[in-house]
Amino acid sequence: MDRLFLFLFLLVSNVRLEVVIPNIEPSNYQTLLNLFNEWRIFERPPILNGAPDYSKERFNRDYDKFSSLKYRLNEIDIQKWPVEYQIDWFVVKAELNGYDFNYKVLKPWERDPAFYQSVWMYESDVPAHEGPTNHGTLEFWSYKFPLDKENRKKIKTELKVIPSLLDQAKINLTGNARDLWMAGIENFKQQSKDLKRIEEKIRLYHSEKDLFKLVENAKNSTLKFTHWLENELPNKTGPSGIGKENYTWYQKNVHLLPFSWEDEVLLLQRELDRAWSSLKLEEHRNRHLPQMVSADTPKAFDILTEKSINKMMKFLKNNDIMKIKSNMEPALRAHRGTFQAKEKRNFFSIGMHYDPLPLYSHFYHWFDLAQVRDEPHPSPIRRGPLLYNIFDSKNEGIATGVEEMFMHAGLYDDNPRSREIVWIMIAQRAARGLGSLYAHANEMTMEEAGNVHVKWTPREWMKREPHLLRFEQHLYLRQPGYGTCYITGKYLIEKMIANRSRQLEELGQSFKIKDFLMQFNDAGNIPVELVHWQITGERPIDLIAP
Repeated sequence: MDRLFLFLFLLVSNVRLEVVIPNIEPSNYQTLLNLFNEWRIFERPPILNGAPDYSKERFNRDYDKFSSLKYRLNEIDIQKWPVEYQIDWFVVKAELNGYDFNYKVLKPWERDPAFYQSVWMYESDVPAHEGPTNHGTLEFWSYKFPLDKENRKKIKTELKVIPSLLDQAKINLTGNARDLWMAGIENFKQQSKDLKRIEEKIRLYHSEKDLFKLVENAKNSTLKFTHWLENELPNKTGPSGIGKENYTWYQKNVHLLPFSWEDEVLLLQRELDRAWSSLKLEEHRNRHLPQMVSADTPKAFDILTEKSINKMMKFLKNNDIMKIKSNMEPALRAHRGTFQAKEKRNFFSIGMHYDPLPLYSHFYHWFDLAQVRDEPHPSPIRRGPLLYNIFDSKNEGIATGVEEMFMHAGLYDDNPRSREIVWIMIAQRAARGLGSLYAHANEMTMEEAGNVHVKWTPREWMKREPHLLRFEQHLYLRQPGYGTCYITGKYLIEKMIANRSRQLEELGQSFKIKDFLMQFNDAGNIPVELVHWQITGERPIDLIAP
C-alpha cells in the first residue's frame, strides 16, 4: 500500500523517481573504498636508489598483484547500487584499465623521455599535470620564499631525486619512438633553464651550501641526460603513435568515450568546418564594423583585463548563468594574464590582447579548481585528480564548451567582433586535434601533424610561436586523446544538455543553464559520460559492469 501511494504521488507531482528516493550507501560500498585506497597505494612505485622505480623488472614483478586488484574489483556486485555509487566503481575500473594500457602499450617509462621531467614551474589548469608524469616531481610554483624549515627540507628531498631518476631513465628508456625522443630533448633543455631560475631564486633568500650543492647536482645530471638523449637520437627510427586500434580501445575503456579513432576524425573535421564557415559568416555580418584593436601598451592591457574581469563576473551573475561563489573572481584574477609585446604573442595571447573574454571563458578551469580546493567532493574516489588524465573530457570539454555557450548567451552582444575570436579558437582546437589523430595512427609525423595545426588555424595565428606548436603536438602524442578532448568533450556536453532539456520538457519544466552547470560541477572531475549518467539517469551503453 505504501508503495502504491508513493507511485501515485510521483505520477501526480511529475517528480522523477531518482530524485525522491534516498541515495542510501550500499552495504558493500566500503569494499570499493578499501580497494580504491589499496589501488592508489599500489600505483605509487617503490623507491629505487632514492627515486621512484620504473624498471621493467618492477612492473613485471608487480603485475600479479595488479591482476588481483582487477579481479577483486570485478567481484564487487554493483547491480543494485544507486547510480552515484555505480559511477564510483566505473571510475576505479577506468583507472585500472589505464594502468594496464600503460603497462602493455603506452609504456612512457620506456618510450617517452619527457616522462622523466621532474621540475614544474607552473600550476596546471586541470586537476593534474597533462600527460604521463612521474611520481617524483618538484612543483616549484607551489613554494613561497623565503622557505621555512619544513619546505627547505621538502625541496631538498625533491632535488635529490633528480640525479637518481635520470640515471635510472638511461636504463629504462629502451623504446624506439623517434618523435617522442626528439621532442623530449627540448623538455630537458627547458629543465636546465628552470633549474638555473630555481638556483637564482634560492640564492636571493638562502645561504645553505648543501642546498646549493643539491641544485648543482640536479643541473649537472640534467645536462648530462640531455647530451645522452642527443647522442642516442640517431638510433631512434620507429613510430611514436599507438595505432588506431589501441587508440580506440584506450578512449573507450580508460577515458570512457563512446568514440573510435574514425569517429573522432569525423567529429573533429565537422567541427573544424563549422568553425571556419561560422567565422566567415561572422566576418560578413561585421563587415561594416571597425576592426579589432589590440592593447599594445601595459597600461592599455591592464585597463582591458580589468574591464573584462568585471564584465565576465557581471555577465555570469546578471544573466543567471552560474551561481557566483566568493572564490570565483579571485581565481580568475590570479590568472588575468600579463602584457606581451606584439612580436612575442603566441596564439592565445594574440586573442587575449584583442579581448580576453574568450580565453577568460576557457578559464572556467580555475573555477573548477577553486571548487576542488574549497568544496572537496563527498566521494573519496572523486575527491582528488583521477589518474591518466581521465578527467580530460570533462575539464577541457566544459572549458572549451562555455566559450561558445557564453557567446550564444550574449557575452559579446556589445562587441560582435569578439565572436570571431571564439570561432578562431574552436577551429584551432579542432585542427590540432585532427593532427594528433593522424600522428597516433602513424599516418603523419609529429611535425606533419603540426602542419595541419598551423594550416587550418585561421589568420595564421599559429605561425607566430613555434614553441606552443611543439608543446601541444608533443603533449598529444604523449597522452592519447588529449588533443581531441576539447572537441569531443564539448560535443558530449552539448549532447547532455540536449538530453536533459528534452527530459525536462517532457515533465513540463524548463532547462536552466545555471542549474545544469551547478549539477555538472558538483558531479566531480570524472568523464563526461559518467556525468551524463548521473544527471540524466541514462546509462551509457558502452559501460560494461561485472
